[in-house]
Amino acid sequence: MLVVNARCTCGPRDPFKAFKVQRRDLGPHDVLIDIVYAGICHSDIDHAYSMRNTTLYPLVPGHEIAGVVSAVGSEVTKFAVGDRAGVGCMVDSCGTCSNCKAGMEQYCSGKRVMTYNSIGRDGEPTHGGYSEKIMVDENFVLRIPDGIPLQNAAPLFCAGITLYSPLRRWRAGPDSRVGILGFGGLGHMGVKIAHAMGAHVTVLDLSLAKREDALRMGADDFRVTTDPSTFVELANSLDLIISTVPGNVDLDAFLGLLALDGTLVNLSVPEKPLSVAAVSLLNNRRSMAGTRSGGIPETQEMIDFCAKHSIGAEVEIVGADQIDAAYHRLLTGDVRYRFVIDIATMANG
Repeated sequence: MLVVNARCTCGPRDPFKAFKVQRRDLGPHDVLIDIVYAGICHSDIDHAYSMRNTTLYPLVPGHEIAGVVSAVGSEVTKFAVGDRAGVGCMVDSCGTCSNCKAGMEQYCSGKRVMTYNSIGRDGEPTHGGYSEKIMVDENFVLRIPDGIPLQNAAPLFCAGITLYSPLRRWRAGPDSRVGILGFGGLGHMGVKIAHAMGAHVTVLDLSLAKREDALRMGADDFRVTTDPSTFVELANSLDLIISTVPGNVDLDAFLGLLALDGTLVNLSVPEKPLSVAAVSLLNNRRSMAGTRSGGIPETQEMIDFCAKHSIGAEVEIVGADQIDAAYHRLLTGDVRYRFVIDIATMANG
């Protein structure tokens, strides 16, 4: 059994502390990854603070993982020692349902095992990327192309694929007008990817504070959602809106921005149920949809696309002893645009 340094929290709002994680012995299909960087996702906070009342403590979060392969099982064919590798939200699924067979493991109807806060096939809780090493079946490991620095690649395995998947599903491209609601850790990836796909990109955000950043990353337009003129001038003009904001918003107002057959895709899990007036959908034959992150084949497609177009997350690197401070800053919107933990600091303390 391999024991590695990690950071865990033992209860809602408890500070992170040093922790020893036991990783399973190397199996024939396993890949051992020395983690170099791990991104901090808003859902890490949700679980750490038990906002969904499903947290298994002690909790080691982290599902935006980038590192280097240090060992492979005897029957591994996809990876070799020294390969750059990443892990996202899942580390296993049933593999036999129709969704898994179609490469959409995120919708597994059997047993989907999340990277952390889940129960693996061995009956033990899974622990995530706030640790020095992780053991994962080769079928849930992604290859990181050489063109992306590891610190910029880590957030792609959640933030990147969570935006790439709906942009692909709803055919963002040169003939489409895409709105990105919220310009943060998810939203900035949506702008970069939609721009690379050739779409006309409009950012919808609360203030002008990040306008210059958005335009630099590829946005064609930036509108403030607190300005009523935004909803007048953009009415019936967008083909796709992707909402990245974590709280409840006036969905009817944003649905009013959609052109004929336009779709609003919700990525978040607000505290209250979503509410929309029927007429907002009837007008222009609009749709509302939701989506999970992405399956393994699509995630590999995403990371290859990002490498081809020189896309990486905009990151601020923090040490293991700064996780609590990073959580506080993330909740107040004080990050541009994704915190990434330097795992070399994990042994400290």
